[in-house]
Amino acid sequence: MNENLNAGFNVDDERRRRYREMLDVYRGRQWPGRAAGERRLTFNYAAAAVDKLSAYLMNGLAVRVAENTPAGQQAQNLLNRWSAANCLDRLDYETEVDTAVLGDGCYRLGWDEVTRSVRVTAPDVCGLEVAFGLDGVTPEMVRAGYRLSAEAAARAWGIKVASAEVEVTESWTASHFEVSSGGLTAAAGDNPYGFIPFIVFPNLSRPKSPWGTSDLEPLMEAQRELNRAVSQLSRILELSGNPIAVLENVESSSYIAVSPGAVWHLPEEARAYLLDLLQGGGGQLHLNYIDLLFRVMHDLGEVPRAAFGGLGRDVSGVALELEMQPLLHRVWRKRLIRTGVYRRRAEMALKLYARHLDLELDEVTVEVNWPPVLPRDITAMVANEKTLVAAGLRSRKGAMTGLGIPDPEQEFADWLEEEKAIKKQESQS
Repeated sequence: MNENLNAGFNVDDERRRRYREMLDVYRGRQWPGRAAGERRLTFNYAAAAVDKLSAYLMNGLAVRVAENTPAGQQAQNLLNRWSAANCLDRLDYETEVDTAVLGDGCYRLGWDEVTRSVRVTAPDVCGLEVAFGLDGVTPEMVRAGYRLSAEAAARAWGIKVASAEVEVTESWTASHFEVSSGGLTAAAGDNPYGFIPFIVFPNLSRPKSPWGTSDLEPLMEAQRELNRAVSQLSRILELSGNPIAVLENVESSSYIAVSPGAVWHLPEEARAYLLDLLQGGGGQLHLNYIDLLFRVMHDLGEVPRAAFGGLGRDVSGVALELEMQPLLHRVWRKRLIRTGVYRRRAEMALKLYARHLDLELDEVTVEVNWPPVLPRDITAMVANEKTLVAAGLRSRKGAMTGLGIPDPEQEFADWLEEEKAIKKQESQS
């Protein structure tokens, strides 16, 4: 193995421990230990908040080439086929949920010689070791460990083993790569891509660290307390439905039958009554506390109740936007990071296509377009954009982008073709 590929790594056991803890929370394993016979309910509201936020974030993502030139159109066609072949819509959503849970995400690109196309995967960040440069952000070396079926390992790297699965480790720098398994080198040499084919990115930035924070971190304590409070109320309600009989001044209860219609003969000065656990408004206190925990989770997770629908009242667009401001701010912070990730990934894919298909794609520019998070009054928006275009303050492309049209260049080209066809038909009539 190349010595440079071994240098600079620091196995971060604390990071991996945090990943396991966040994954347990997301999967609903939120109780510490297990008490025999104790009822422990789990209402995984934290996972619902992560799924909801990820859906708001990723809905309508569009990666486009800015130039409407022959090279730009060729690059756009390649990106369209590449996206469809790799099912990027699904992969990106699943990766976003994984990133939100663990706190970090990763994409890996590679050239598939059989299909003559670029393949994209999302490696498990638990198996990543990264050596960052002096800026603390740019990876200088990346090592990824994972398990493959023996058939896939033989096809990809020529690794032949008798077992059904094999552990593979890839190590990459900008100039070298190495693939090993079981301590033996399966492939090594100069980096065939000219760049490290991994994109490692944080969910939300952690100060002074290249690694990110999980969406679940601020919700963990409130989620566990919610489970405890609801479980406690559930037990109280169960006991209230099967009330406890309390006997006072009775030395023995062996002859007292507990059955429907039973008549008890108590000694003098003895007293029997049912224990009411909900007396004095006790039940409402529990409900109020649970409602408080829900509000805490909404506030800490920045996912207002309105994000789940069912406000129970009609609100205007501005009022809804004010209600959803915490979510909009969190989505905005995430999109600051994701914009660079998806632009870089598309640029890497185009470089691989250009290198292996002998194309000239150096002059194209990749744009990442995000639609509005909340629904808008399209009629009012069209009227505003029309006024700006007529006044020369905005281009048609800019207006279409503002209205959320995914491909303004193609839309404008289609409009020009329609105009030509209409004028030709009018001239012939």
